[in-house]
Amino acid sequence: MTPEIDDAFAAIRSEHGPDSLVRVEQMLAAGKGDRHPLQKGAKWILPGISQQPWHDPYGHPELAPVVHALEADHAAIKKELETAWEARRQAFSDYEHYLSRQSDWQALYLFRNGGLVNESADTVPTAFRILKEEAVDTGTLCPLLECHFSTLLPGAAIAPHSDLWNFSINLHLAVDIPEECGITVAGETRSWEEGKCLLFDYSFEHEAWNRGARPRTCLLVDLWHPETTVPERKALVVAITEIRKLMGEG
Repeated sequence: MTPEIDDAFAAIRSEHGPDSLVRVEQMLAAGKGDRHPLQKGAKWILPGISQQPWHDPYGHPELAPVVHALEADHAAIKKELETAWEARRQAFSDYEHYLSRQSDWQALYLFRNGGLVNESADTVPTAFRILKEEAVDTGTLCPLLECHFSTLLPGAAIAPHSDLWNFSINLHLAVDIPEECGITVAGETRSWEEGKCLLFDYSFEHEAWNRGARPRTCLLVDLWHPETTVPERKALVVAITEIRKLMGEG
């Protein structure tokens, strides 16, 4: 670890106790470490997190307010998204995953690079407000990642892959869902139900597709895994940010 990480970890231990960062230190020391076979593509696995691919979106009290707020305002979110797609298409961009960039996978960002994308407050105000009030201000959003409208064009497919780690969890609000769309996580395929949320651990191998005749759009929100603690979250932000700097990514 670097001196910056060491100093930050010492301060966190001083505030939260000497054993508050044991799992984070184990993760950083172990690298690949123990994991489910379908998590083999993930870079970081925090020990002790349940090896559960799919989660009940209403089953975690910390995350439930985000889920309920998004579902309650689905109609307004969808209307604003449709207006943005038709009138402000330049606000969307090719989605740049850490593995690839796809022109048939479009994104409109609400949170990126550690902060809210304030331009989106005018473009999609309802989703922006809910994200800020229920996820950013409450600390449930993982600031290492992002929130965006994810639009798969007809015929688009996202190849099987694992994302970087298991200490955050991916929430999907199904905004506009044509027929012939689906998502598979750890070998189990589900379909989005418009106006409802799905929640899954994307350190498990997953893929998605749109074989329908019109675009499929979900609002994707990267939230802290509810089994992580406050000191662990503080330490993970410090560690991953510093590692990204060392790798020339930030």
